[in-house]
Amino acid sequence: MSDVDSSLAAPELAAENLNQEKSSKGLHYLLLEAMQSCVLLAPRWQRISATPWTIVSLVLLYLLAQLAAQRSMIAGPADFNWSAISSDWFGFALLAWLSYWLIEKSKHEVKPVQATAVIFGQIVVFTVFFGAVFTVLVKTSFYNQEKLNLFAQWAAILLPIAWAMLAQLVVLWRVSNHKIGPIFLALILLLANAALSIGTSSIQFWNPRVEIVEEEEPEALEISQEIMEAQPVLLEQTLSAVVAERPGVIDLFSITFAPYAEENVFHDETAMVTKVMADRFDAAGRSVQLVNHLDTVGEFPWATPLNLKRAIVAVAKKMNKEEDILFMHLSSHGASDGQLAASFPPMTIEEVTPDDLKTWLDEAGVKNRVISISACFAGNWVPPLANENTLVMTASDADHTSYGCGRKSPLTFFGRAMYDEQLRNQTLSFETAHAAARIVIKQREEEAGKTDGYSNPQIRMGEAIRLRLALLQDRLQKPKTK
Repeated sequence: MSDVDSSLAAPELAAENLNQEKSSKGLHYLLLEAMQSCVLLAPRWQRISATPWTIVSLVLLYLLAQLAAQRSMIAGPADFNWSAISSDWFGFALLAWLSYWLIEKSKHEVKPVQATAVIFGQIVVFTVFFGAVFTVLVKTSFYNQEKLNLFAQWAAILLPIAWAMLAQLVVLWRVSNHKIGPIFLALILLLANAALSIGTSSIQFWNPRVEIVEEEEPEALEISQEIMEAQPVLLEQTLSAVVAERPGVIDLFSITFAPYAEENVFHDETAMVTKVMADRFDAAGRSVQLVNHLDTVGEFPWATPLNLKRAIVAVAKKMNKEEDILFMHLSSHGASDGQLAASFPPMTIEEVTPDDLKTWLDEAGVKNRVISISACFAGNWVPPLANENTLVMTASDADHTSYGCGRKSPLTFFGRAMYDEQLRNQTLSFETAHAAARIVIKQREEEAGKTDGYSNPQIRMGEAIRLRLALLQDRLQKPKTK
């Protein structure tokens, strides 16, 4: 070869070597540029070499990052959920389409696959970054969702999403040649995708392992003449002991009802709720507990429909019906038709229905009502009971089960979040407590691997009872005078 030929070939050879070098380090350079674009700096497109296979590689990197991040935030054994692989694909498809559509529309010199690769690279970078941050915070107890207020919980969800969306929009803005119309459409689509992701919640790759323990059959009640004769006396003593209302003072009276004897959780929950009402809502001496449980046969009247009706009638006579408030918490298993399960073998006990409760309250003349139903499918209780003088709160909607009502559960998820954590320590507002409990319950159900969907606790507040509860809250918050 002549010297002239050699001099002509040298630049071509150098260019070929440079291209090979770029190709061999393409993913490395791409992630660096994606990292730079995450802080809103312009990517150096000439350094980015991408093909459709690059996109596939980035999706695999994202899945690995998600796997690692989610696993690191669970202490102890965890089970892998293969069905999680089927989630989030709509978001990937939307971003890829946006990149191709914007570049094709704006005739930008950047190739669509390059822009798509940068945006997918951003997803990998954000997943690794926020996964590492939240893992450190969780491990060091700086981030404990149960202790965060409602604003902080939403901020922890929305701020990372907002940052990532802004970085994606800036890249799309650059490749669209700064055209307002297409970017506005891109913003609407990204917001819709983010709302869909938040509303449906991605399936988790890892769930804490739940150990299944063989449970013993509960003991049956041994019926005797002494027990049968003692119950009417116990009921009469309990109802007679209820302290009467105080003129000019908004008093709260409390009735709790635990009709399912075969699991401790309902007895434990109603006992806890009764104490919260006494300690926080000044209901001491104005509370009635109806319980089916072997351990309390001589302590509390049985939780039967007839006893519940009698308790409502007796308490109503001690109230100022225009001034005072009756609080009721019913805790048991629930059926899809609204019936509240009742069991105390070998006795046969009828189930209580929403229509039963409404009829008894109406007949007793109880006007101001706060009714709490901790059961599966409890949303069935809302329509029959709701009116302007009633607050109805439930552990689930009409189509979903609630969670935590097993023999090994200390409290149901609803009872724990609503009463033991919020009303006991944080607030005297039932509405505020319910709103905060919904978020905590959703997180705990996802962590526990609940498979039939979010329980979706319900609340319906009448305007008249809202005003009366506000007056009660004002009274309770005033410093006590000696």
